Amino acid sequence: MHSTGLNTNQIMRQVIYALALGVSASYIFFGWGIVIQILLGVVSALVIEATFVAMRGRPVLESISDGSAVLTAVLLAISIPSIAPWWIIVVGVAFAIIFGKQLYGGLGSNPFNPAMLGYAFLLISYPLQMTTWPVDFSAFSQAINIIFNALSFDGLSGATRLDEVKIGLSLGNNLASIQVHSISQAWINAGFLVGGIYLLARKVIFWHIPMAFISGIVVMALLVLIFDSQTHLPVQNHLMLGGTMLGAFFIATDPISASTTPKGRLIYGFLIGVLIVVIRNYGGYPDGIAFAVLLMNMTVPLIDQYTQPKVFGRS
Repeated sequence: MHSTGLNTNQIMRQVIYALALGVSASYIFFGWGIVIQILLGVVSALVIEATFVAMRGRPVLESISDGSAVLTAVLLAISIPSIAPWWIIVVGVAFAIIFGKQLYGGLGSNPFNPAMLGYAFLLISYPLQMTTWPVDFSAFSQAINIIFNALSFDGLSGATRLDEVKIGLSLGNNLASIQVHSISQAWINAGFLVGGIYLLARKVIFWHIPMAFISGIVVMALLVLIFDSQTHLPVQNHLMLGGTMLGAFFIATDPISASTTPKGRLIYGFLIGVLIVVIRNYGGYPDGIAFAVLLMNMTVPLIDQYTQPKVFGRS
């Protein structure tokens, strides 16, 4: 992170503010489910964080007031389906806080992005609930009934917009005919893009990772299209569908689990973008951002070791 003069709590608040446009767009297109998931996630994160910090004999108020647990909960809540059962976000946040942060010693010691660790755990453990997305706006009462299992969501659910296009292309359909519903995801990504630009302007994040992240997606997508342009996603779909802009500006830029050297950030971000395209085109999961970030989190010590700036006067 840049030397902005902001403390941890202020930085976390800036990131949450920057998420507002993307979250608002999600609400406009998909309804109250996103708000309910965020509230469930934040309450769960604060309770779980306080519990484990107290068990470790650390100051509880100091830990829960730094904003890191809240940000983890918000990132996870907007990454899962807004109609997922209530226990999905609770279990995911618990895993993220406990196994992604507290077991490593708390904020600053975690090698993996906690929110993405929680997401990956949920996707592997509960694939049905994690791949069932709303097809339209849901009113407050409807969202409450679906999330708390009082109403079946079969008639209100479907594949993600990214999967919709992927499946359509694999069946040989014309691209224009299968992108009708993609406008909502494009607006959501645009919201996160504007939020990301805000973070760059405030010097809360470095430009290296988002720029390299997007470049990696563009380069790899173009390479894939050279060999098969009929059944693989065009570049614009990679950029404006799925969680691309959320990943580029809010997830990959996590200062704790990302590379810390200027050259390392470029390598780290670029390879995440490459992996995302590979997973989207050839993997069985709907997006791939979480797995790409976690895989690259593993390589951060190696990247940083070989990209350290040379000390002046040393060969």
